[in-house]
Amino acid sequence: MTRLTRPAALPLFTAAASLTLLGALAGCASEAPTQTAPPAPDDASTGSDAGSSASDESAAPITGDFTDGSYTATGSYISPNGTETIGVEVTLTDNVITAVAVDTNPTNPTTSRFQMMFAGGIEAEVVGQPVDEVEVTRVAGSSLTGNGFTDALEQIKADALSG
Repeated sequence: MTRLTRPAALPLFTAAASLTLLGALAGCASEAPTQTAPPAPDDASTGSDAGSSASDESAAPITGDFTDGSYTATGSYISPNGTETIGVEVTLTDNVITAVAVDTNPTNPTTSRFQMMFAGGIEAEVVGQPVDEVEVTRVAGSSLTGNGFTDALEQIKADALSG
């Protein structure tokens, strides 16, 4: 029979390490963070469509009075598998989205699945909405393809401003 014993110094070491860690955390609590961490993937183990956008999220959204018509643009975003793109066609009437179509451009099976889910659900989210008020995040389970859609929509809005 094998008997496991704990060294006598371990409880002392553990207590000292805990106090050191506690002191370090207490010292950090009063400091303002200089950078926030990106959100954790929805479920990295299943190849979730999570990560960060390729577009400059700090840029102010384009607003104004848009010329009626149909516009197309290609938006890009970063997925766990790299840069992805999605084609977007939007029809505007009186500053309202009256039609939307998405052209999927997947580079791998996981991206294909998420872009197809997004394409199947985006119409219900944006048609009938004022283009200035559209904020796409997660659509039909796809959390990043919306970043590409938003990138394309900002390009479309810029085109629609100039007529």
